Amino acid sequence: MVKRGAASLRPTRRTVLTAAGIMLAAGLPLQAAPAAPRLAAIDWAMLETAVALGHMPVAACELIRFRADAVEPAIAAEVVDLGLRGAPNFELLQLTRPDLILTSPYYTRYEDRLASLAPVLNLPFYIPGEPPLPKAFAALRALAEAIGDPHTAVRAEARAEAELDRCAAALGGFADRPFCLVNIGDARHLRAFGFDSLFGSTLVRLGLRNAWTEGTQFSFLAPVPVERLATMPDARLVIVGAVPPEARRALSRSVLWQALPQVAERRVHHLPEVNAFGGVPAALRFARLLSQALAAGSVAGI
Repeated sequence: MVKRGAASLRPTRRTVLTAAGIMLAAGLPLQAAPAAPRLAAIDWAMLETAVALGHMPVAACELIRFRADAVEPAIAAEVVDLGLRGAPNFELLQLTRPDLILTSPYYTRYEDRLASLAPVLNLPFYIPGEPPLPKAFAALRALAEAIGDPHTAVRAEARAEAELDRCAAALGGFADRPFCLVNIGDARHLRAFGFDSLFGSTLVRLGLRNAWTEGTQFSFLAPVPVERLATMPDARLVIVGAVPPEARRALSRSVLWQALPQVAERRVHHLPEVNAFGGVPAALRFARLLSQALAAGSVAGI
């Protein structure tokens, strides 16, 4: 219910124009709203962070692959594709006239060249042996501060924490078993995601346990023989991303695979593609897909 008299406090087009006329008559300059910063993202986690803040970059790298592998967040069609992350098109980058270039320690080898075009913000997300989700949240705040819009980080963080809380509540009944998070490379090998992966870090935030307690090389360990799954017989197996067709065919005929406790007892769940090296949006996508898969009781077949 709107309080009596509240509408009169709202500026109308007439009052705005009248105020502008008074300022001009007095010789006072009109101040335009500050233009949104022109951001260019080399790193995908930084791209996701910018979009989460509501600041769509004007340019980013490998957008065709990003839309296929990360899926979310949606990237506007007018964002310029700068080519490969490992070898961006510097000439095209210069033409987009960025105010700030977003990168990460993955790309320090050409940071000096980037810095010759515009200021560079380089934020770490993935450090071996450290959970990345807190760093992804810190990146929201750091980028928002860098572009002079700190309130966007407050709002984005609040939305993300609320969604993670909802997913944690939905998954509370599945905390009885640990989760083994993997991506299948071929019929004999997989990569297992540790606590220092985005998936493993998000799993902890959801109040769940990671069955993979061994070390990793860089967020995951690969190649891991498929038979290693037998050492985690109580775990729920979560396959993230597409399974190669040849691996799917071979596993469907594999006596070893069918004998695994997770497979034999139908504790295998398959999630669509998620950016394993993303930011807060990727963590939210993982949490949401995991909670949906388990709530629906969906069990993956190979």
